[in-house]
Amino acid sequence: MDRRHFLTYVGSSTAALVAASSGIAALTENTMAANHLMNGKPSGKGKPLTVSFKPIQRTWENDLVLPKGYHYNIIASYGDVINSKGEKFGDSVDLTVYFPIDSLKGGNNSEEGLIWVNHEFPEPANYMKLLGMDPANFKKENLANYPHLLKMEKEAVGGSVIHVKKEKGEWKLVQDDTYNRRVDGTTPIELTGPARGSKAVNGAVKVEGTLGNCSGGRTLWNTVLSCEENTEYGQDYGWPNFNDTHYGWVVEVDPFDPKRPVRKHTALGRFAHENAAMGLTNDGRVVVYMGDDKGDECFYKFISEKKFNPVNREANFDLLEKGTLYVADISKQKWIALDHESTPALKAQFADQADVLTNARAAARVVGGTKLDRPEDVEIHPLDGSVFLSLTNNSSHGNFHGQIIRFVPPDGDHGNDSFTFEVFVAGGQKSGITCPDNLHFDSKGNLWVVEDFSATEDNVYADYKNCGVFLVPTDGKNYGKPQQFASGPKGSECTGPWLTPDERTLFLDIQHPETWNPYPGQSFGRSALVAIQGGKFK
Repeated sequence: MDRRHFLTYVGSSTAALVAASSGIAALTENTMAANHLMNGKPSGKGKPLTVSFKPIQRTWENDLVLPKGYHYNIIASYGDVINSKGEKFGDSVDLTVYFPIDSLKGGNNSEEGLIWVNHEFPEPANYMKLLGMDPANFKKENLANYPHLLKMEKEAVGGSVIHVKKEKGEWKLVQDDTYNRRVDGTTPIELTGPARGSKAVNGAVKVEGTLGNCSGGRTLWNTVLSCEENTEYGQDYGWPNFNDTHYGWVVEVDPFDPKRPVRKHTALGRFAHENAAMGLTNDGRVVVYMGDDKGDECFYKFISEKKFNPVNREANFDLLEKGTLYVADISKQKWIALDHESTPALKAQFADQADVLTNARAAARVVGGTKLDRPEDVEIHPLDGSVFLSLTNNSSHGNFHGQIIRFVPPDGDHGNDSFTFEVFVAGGQKSGITCPDNLHFDSKGNLWVVEDFSATEDNVYADYKNCGVFLVPTDGKNYGKPQQFASGPKGSECTGPWLTPDERTLFLDIQHPETWNPYPGQSFGRSALVAIQGGKFK
């Protein structure tokens, strides 16, 4: 396996990258557009970027391990104060989306911007230790009797908007009351779309908070889509007065405007959303691809009713409120509309479209959506528009290592109701990668992949050791061959990879480490957002 390709996952301006003397994107060759993907038959004739990079090996080391010449610095950790109101950076970091500070003016500033970070779930046992409580003697049914613990849990989830800047070579959190803020488990959030005010959500037009925020995506109008990955958090955590139908949606946040209401878009359906990858149909409508992160669940796409307006940002803020949600039937290679009005089978079992969307999983079963092995992150190839989907694993089917599937829309049109597909990478010893989770493309079409598994010395993942970060070329002689760039600290997942426009910095989240980056005065670790830079290329 040729291991040189790490940083093909970086680079928007080839000239600028070649001129760079260091940095993740100091690349030495240009690449050809991947024109072989649309027919689902890779030619391997593309010319990928090459760098003098030596991939690392699997390790149990309790640190973020990088190739020689690369380094990281921690930007923010759980509990760090982010503004004068005393709001704190949340826990269990996942999605990272970088917005250049000049984004709304069409800029690509790669040394100052806003970052949205998801906070997926609370870590109650850690908070109990901080509060002097004994986790062994605690029962979640009694949580209402511990208001300080409940407050910590609700403030730990949701997401953070933080202002970041590169100073003297390192990325720093800027204390800024203009932008820095939290969206958490207590934030009032508007519902939009067909389920707003409906019986299916108990008449709600506004709900309390967001949680289960796993991955997500960036819209074409510079907002973030944060995805709620669980529909049963009340049961899981014992939160009082919890309504399951208010969670499991896609949440839209404008990082640049704190006054704009945070919204949950019911037109995109309710299920365990992993992420939301946005593109355009050939006629200019918005498409959003989404996976349902649970074994034996489905793959979805939403197509807006209105068209995207590239010159008027405000005109796009209602695009996700009306449209059609589809589920994939893999055997027939078709997208099936989850439309109550036009589908007799849905009419027979659901009261209305709000009911269909609120119970999207059940509706998908009715129309024949294909059950998959835990569909997680999905991303659209930047050069040819093919769609890559992680199927992380499904141990109940004996699929412990997962795979990455590529879907090819006819004529490159995401509005088409058919597709072809192929297995891009199969997890296991042959490829060297297991349990693929978050995905991210660089501008040259190389795929970055992070893993989601928990290894012990004697379980099925023992040989894979700590979770890692991989680069997988989608063209050239190393097509489909993963090459390891990073290894996370013990017990952690590396999540939310995101590159700056110049691709000289890779942002990465370190989620739930055991002892790495410990709490002050404590031995257990803190989740953190890091920036990775460096590299000395020939």
